[in-house]
Amino acid sequence: MRRYLSPLLFVAMAMFAVAPVLIERAPYEASMGLVQKIFYFHVPSAMVMFVSAFVCGIASVLFLFKNRPSSDHVAAAAGELTAVFGLIVLVTGPMWARRAWGVWWEWDARLTSSLLVELIFVAYLLVRKYGGPASEKLAAAIALFGMANVPFVYVSVNLWRTLHPRTTVAMTLPAGMKEPFWFSVAAFGLLYIALLTIRSWLGRERAELERAYLELEEE
Repeated sequence: MRRYLSPLLFVAMAMFAVAPVLIERAPYEASMGLVQKIFYFHVPSAMVMFVSAFVCGIASVLFLFKNRPSSDHVAAAAGELTAVFGLIVLVTGPMWARRAWGVWWEWDARLTSSLLVELIFVAYLLVRKYGGPASEKLAAAIALFGMANVPFVYVSVNLWRTLHPRTTVAMTLPAGMKEPFWFSVAAFGLLYIALLTIRSWLGRERAELERAYLELEEE
């Protein structure tokens, strides 16, 4: 995978350079106007956040039951990226909400559950860093809890009456909006794959370096 990393990053950066042009040419939403175009960044980042939470959770399961260090490196990388993309969601969401709803924040099901997932993965990172011995396994259990909350976040707008749009919005976009949206989704997806690969590789290299230091100290 590493040999494809440079081309992957190049394609992702090129797509991010083109995306604003496509978004600018997309038609305006009738009621919200220009501010609705935050949608093209807000929703793809949320989709990547959800995928990353599952990657972290699944890798954590493999680490817990198979004790594979490589799985733990992937889980750690995915946990960091879940928190990063979750932060993007929580910043762009209120910017959009201020124009659409007249308030920066509403404690409805989707917003509150998204914030909960973000806090769970922040806790995951804190436990990994400051949890002491066996903190990786304790953090892995937290990752499983975070992953289990993702489906709830997704269906919350369909189960309860909330201000947040339903999950069917992305599938029912009119022509002119659909193309830049899915282009943005692809750009975020490629960027995520590249960042996950880089961070996992750095985790493995760091583990090897720490192991080498320990061997030198024992000699």
